[in-house]
Amino acid sequence: QARQTRAKQDVQTMVNALNLYKLDNFVFPSTEQGLDALVQRPGGQPEAPNWKSGGYLQSKAVPKDPWGRPYLYLNPGRRADIDVYTLGADGRPGGEAENADVGNWVD
Repeated sequence: QARQTRAKQDVQTMVNALNLYKLDNFVFPSTEQGLDALVQRPGGQPEAPNWKSGGYLQSKAVPKDPWGRPYLYLNPGRRADIDVYTLGADGRPGGEAENADVGNWVD
C-alpha cells in the first residue's frame, strides 16, 4: 500500500510539473519528448520556447516508479488530456491491490 501511495504522489507531482510546462510553453510535451522534457529542454516538436532553466522537477531527474520502472506518459492521453501512470507491481495493465495501475485518472 505504501508503494501505491508513493506512486500516486509521484504522478501528481509530475502532472503539476506538466501543467507548469504547458503554462510556459503553451502545449504539453509530445509522447516522444516524454517526461524527460520536465528536466531537460526537449528537442523536436512541439518546441519549448519558454522552457524554464533548471526544469520543472525539484529532483532534477524523472523519478522511477516504486517498482523501479519508468513512469509512462501519453499525449494525447487515452483517459485524460495527458496520461501519467505506472502499471503497478506486476508491470501489466489492469490488476488489483498492489498490481493496480496508478495514473492521473485514478482516484
